[in-house]
Amino acid sequence: MVFYFFMIRPQAKKAKDAKKFQENLQKGDKVVTIAGIHGSINKINDDGTISLEVNPGSYLKMEKSSISIEWSQQLNKQVAVADKK
Repeated sequence: MVFYFFMIRPQAKKAKDAKKFQENLQKGDKVVTIAGIHGSINKINDDGTISLEVNPGSYLKMEKSSISIEWSQQLNKQVAVADKK
């Protein structure tokens, strides 16, 4: 029982949050993949993939599941702080 509250439940919550984050991605969002690739979403495809613009005019087709929720949120916090200055 204790094992459930300290190991399984937090992992299930983290997976649920990541899935919700990936479902709510929109064009123009700045993201980081689990491989560390930075870019902004150019297009969301019907097949569960996204078109990620990594440089002006350079696009990669990626799975939505390859977007890192932790790194993307950290990147967006840094951008928000820089915009306030």
